[in-house]
Amino acid sequence: MTRNAVVSVDRAVLADPVRLRAVELSKRILPVLPMPVDDIARLAARLTGSPMAVVTLVGSEAEFFAGAHNIPESLNELGDRLPLEYSLCKYAVSADHLIGVEDMRAADDPELCEHLLTREYGVRAFLSVPVRDAGDQPVGSLTVLDTSTRNWTDEQSAALLEIEHLLHLPTAAAPPPAVEGLDSAALLASVPQALLAVDAHGTIVGFNRAAEDLLGFASADVLGRGLDECLQPDYDHQPVGAALDRLFAAAPERPVRRQVSLRHRDGSRLLTEVALTVVRGSGGALACVLITDLTKHKAVEERADHNASFLEALLDSLAVGVLACDPDGGLVVMNRALRQVYGLPETSELPPDYATLVGGFLYDTDHQPLPWHQTPLMRALNGDPMRDTDVIIDVPGHRTRTFGVTAQPIITASGQQTGAVAVTHEVTAVRRVERFRDCHLAVEQALKSATSVAEAAPTVLQAVVTTLRWSAAELYLVDEVTGQLHSVGHWNDTGMESEGFFGHTPVKGAGATGRVWRTEQPFWIREIGDATMLRSPFERERVEICLRHGIHTVLAVPVSDGRNLLGVLTCYAGAAENHEEMLTVLLDGIAAQIGIFVALRRAEELTRQLGRVQDDFISLVGHELRTPLTAITAYAGMLSDDFGEDEDSRSMVQSIERNAGELQSIVATLLDLAGLDSGHLPLQIRPVDLSRIVLEAEAASRHHDVHFHTDIPDSVTIDGDPDRLRQVVQDLLDNAAKYSAAGSDVRVSLTTDAQMAELCVSDQGIGTPSEERERVFDRFYRGSNVRHQGTQGTGLGLSRARTIVHLHGGTIQLLDNEPTGTTACVKVPIQQDAARTVRDL
Repeated sequence: MTRNAVVSVDRAVLADPVRLRAVELSKRILPVLPMPVDDIARLAARLTGSPMAVVTLVGSEAEFFAGAHNIPESLNELGDRLPLEYSLCKYAVSADHLIGVEDMRAADDPELCEHLLTREYGVRAFLSVPVRDAGDQPVGSLTVLDTSTRNWTDEQSAALLEIEHLLHLPTAAAPPPAVEGLDSAALLASVPQALLAVDAHGTIVGFNRAAEDLLGFASADVLGRGLDECLQPDYDHQPVGAALDRLFAAAPERPVRRQVSLRHRDGSRLLTEVALTVVRGSGGALACVLITDLTKHKAVEERADHNASFLEALLDSLAVGVLACDPDGGLVVMNRALRQVYGLPETSELPPDYATLVGGFLYDTDHQPLPWHQTPLMRALNGDPMRDTDVIIDVPGHRTRTFGVTAQPIITASGQQTGAVAVTHEVTAVRRVERFRDCHLAVEQALKSATSVAEAAPTVLQAVVTTLRWSAAELYLVDEVTGQLHSVGHWNDTGMESEGFFGHTPVKGAGATGRVWRTEQPFWIREIGDATMLRSPFERERVEICLRHGIHTVLAVPVSDGRNLLGVLTCYAGAAENHEEMLTVLLDGIAAQIGIFVALRRAEELTRQLGRVQDDFISLVGHELRTPLTAITAYAGMLSDDFGEDEDSRSMVQSIERNAGELQSIVATLLDLAGLDSGHLPLQIRPVDLSRIVLEAEAASRHHDVHFHTDIPDSVTIDGDPDRLRQVVQDLLDNAAKYSAAGSDVRVSLTTDAQMAELCVSDQGIGTPSEERERVFDRFYRGSNVRHQGTQGTGLGLSRARTIVHLHGGTIQLLDNEPTGTTACVKVPIQQDAARTVRDL
């Protein structure tokens, strides 16, 4: 067989007079063959799996249809005679052997590439065998055709050659004798389809081998018997005899086709299709019945219909989108899920301009237009399979959605590519969550680098809008003084600055922002045009403004510090959105970041204000009390000397002098603290012996009624201010003695390592509650157990000690001293260069 070879037309062969005489004779003989020529064409199509087949006789200028199966109606309307420009059969006649072409468009011969049947009717492949008469003249051809490319097999070629034998004709020189009955048993036996012949009386006179195989009867069982007697045909519920009378009377030129139920030998019924023709010979007219078993065919059709319906139902039930194309890129499948994405009717035919239709809706992950030839489906068709590739679909009037697409070519078991398929599943929510991770980082960075919420708002809102791929967002905060909600910033990418879209004053309880302000709960409007709950004039005005700017969905979430409402974050989308719960959770996370930032900034401002108030108070106390206390102390001293022997008066004056001295000590300590905090009293750093300072402080504290036990090295030299360090050690020793019972032990230890010196003072006193250990370092704070016992004190000693230790780059803390008491531990760096490095870090 010649496949995809260069074919040619041999004009000499076509114009051969002997061959042309044989063609003319064949025109008269073919219609009275035992098997109708249309059935032979249909048989050829069926055995080769082709949609079309023709039997033609080829003249010098035209070809003539002797039989055909399923050819296009418009081609059939041209008549039985066609110009040779439409002929493919001429190539088989010219070559005088079987010819097969698998793809006419890919053929080397330009005539085949541009053939009229290809251009006008889409024929792509054909298989053709010459039909010869008894004199071996090629008078025409038996040809099967397909609109798809074909890989013609040897089995199909052999079947076509065998079927061609059914068309063998007498010689042109000697017309055949009239057919007498059906004496040609060999012809009947060679027909691969069940065939029986019936005379005008309904008696079976011919029954071939294929009929025996189909119906289970041997020829001897039925020959000479009535058709109705053995096969019992159900002929439209009519008597067979009447039907045969009509058939013989009409003697139709073309076969009459009917579906008939025939009895099998085992008693079962077979559904068949019969083709009835009348053949006239010298023995009289006979009805030839060509039988096709529809039982298996119908089962196959039903199974195919069932499979097709099952596949269609399966595809439409899938939540993922499925798209498939044929080898030429034409779409053949789009399931319901994908149609819904594009807003197409669920049951309509696929639009022929699908690529043009959806091309404007497809984008890559950078939101750049994605050409159709670069889509995963087309790339898979061209041999580049894609897996989990993200594609963005942005249909006007619908929300933007992201799909993960896997596409691959469809390859048959024989290795032939029949198209490609793409499966899509929506990953919008997943990708949005992934983007929100980056959004949280961007918001965090914007807040860290800003000094106020108003400064951070545009950058924060830009990150939110970009992540959501929405249209705009606005941030409102509650004013601390008035309690009113006001806008502190907004961002958009659609030109909404005009017409009062941003910066309006919210109304508590009205609109999305106002409702969140009142309820402190998120508020979601999926389609603002359908939001019937927005009825007030203010709300309707806001709805109209949103609709003018193409806004569909609004989501507002509260901004809080976990306890108090600080503001509202309101976001606007240009298309109706789903995923209410997920988006609310994601935006709640952003709102929480903003809330923490706002709360911290307000707390810092409050701390600064309190610090200023405290500093002002200390300054006031220090400067305004120092002068009168000095005068009180001086006059008290003078009065004490004047009273002489009056002990009562002297005692009262001494009490005044003593209390005034204590007040002076408190004022001095406050001013000392203020000077240290402000830097007005800097440390005088120089090498000092910490061991000596501790021993001197311990000696000065021996007037207390406790026992001191020291574990101190001979010398520990550090960089420090000796006077300030002496104040720290003295305060710690005085506290240990003050809050310890008489006769109890106070232990003092000093240790060092390569970098730090540690001083610990442990007493057996009343201790400090664990929850108050940090607060005792605050100014004027005294432990609850101390206050209850009535022990005198100012609450400034430990505060000053911590300030001095921190200025040295060290730490101070209180620990338990089991079983009772407190241990105060101070750590200071040995060298101040290391201390400054720590402070700088």
